[in-house]
Amino acid sequence: MLKASEIAKTPSAERLLNIWARRYTPEISSLVANPSSCDELLKAATPEGRTSTTDKLRNKMLDINCQMGWIQTKNLYSYIPNVLDLNEARRITQFAFRVYKKLLDIYQQQSPKIEVENNSLSQWVIPAVEELAYALEPILIVFQEQHVASKDWRSLGFMTSQLNFTNKLMLKKLTTSEQTLLFPYLKFVEEQVAMPWARVCSKAASYQLNSEELKLVEQMMPIASDIAQSVYQKLIELLPNSRSRRGKLIDKGISHSCLRDLTMFQAYILLCFLEKSLEPIQQELVPLCAMVVEGVEIKWELTQKWCEVLASEMESRLDSQQKDLLKPYTQGMKQAFFQERVSLGYKEHTQANVV
Repeated sequence: MLKASEIAKTPSAERLLNIWARRYTPEISSLVANPSSCDELLKAATPEGRTSTTDKLRNKMLDINCQMGWIQTKNLYSYIPNVLDLNEARRITQFAFRVYKKLLDIYQQQSPKIEVENNSLSQWVIPAVEELAYALEPILIVFQEQHVASKDWRSLGFMTSQLNFTNKLMLKKLTTSEQTLLFPYLKFVEEQVAMPWARVCSKAASYQLNSEELKLVEQMMPIASDIAQSVYQKLIELLPNSRSRRGKLIDKGISHSCLRDLTMFQAYILLCFLEKSLEPIQQELVPLCAMVVEGVEIKWELTQKWCEVLASEMESRLDSQQKDLLKPYTQGMKQAFFQERVSLGYKEHTQANVV
């Protein structure tokens, strides 16, 4: 869940902010290789080009996209009776519209720093990620509160799905160059409501540059996506027939959610590591995941393997001293989910006896 955070500008925090920002660097290599595509990209990056992009997505079309994003999310979870009533759906859609309207305002105002050599891009630097976080944080928190306030508490687990669907609908309306430039912003919105990277950076401010804790997090943050991909592939090998109400583990839509959520788990583990407390996992991550596990009928066998393989993969990327530092939190994550499983099993058993 997204929580308000303030990042002190210390050298330690700056280190992690730079790593965090690299998650949202546009992938331009394929466009740069072609001179005409490079020219189109440069044109789309100008203030006039960014205005043209945002004009395509504003007002009525953006509102329709947000509504369509909600409809697709609703259809995805249609097997759950009355997830949200019509009034709630309309209210949440209105707040989604505000999120994207603010995002497009920021996109139009910000300009990336570009260096060109021999008619090709030699460097691309996106604006400071913390500025994007601060600008969007208030409205994203309000958007999150609409899901929390829903009559059906499970709607909170559907928030990233709504954002993901809306992102895809918006990108369909743009040229390849425009998609390349806007995608990092859309990716940021989807991740910001789920991954506590801002809180990781904020907590890092209290550590010295040469501390073992900061060095470990510096090492792990840039490879979070690689770790997620490796864990996902191992889960497919271990549980090839695993499926939920949404589909099979190997399905394209499922893979996106899995990779995002495996990265989210890593962010929570690193946050707990810097906070020296398992509370963020126990009080935020476990309850949120329990909603999804119940809602889409994910088997606890997959959840258990998920935790085991992720913990093992993260530990395998560290030397023995670093492993000893992180292990209380990787293993603590496993234990927290095991306790939740036992708790849910006990509740089900109790309810069965009452009936």
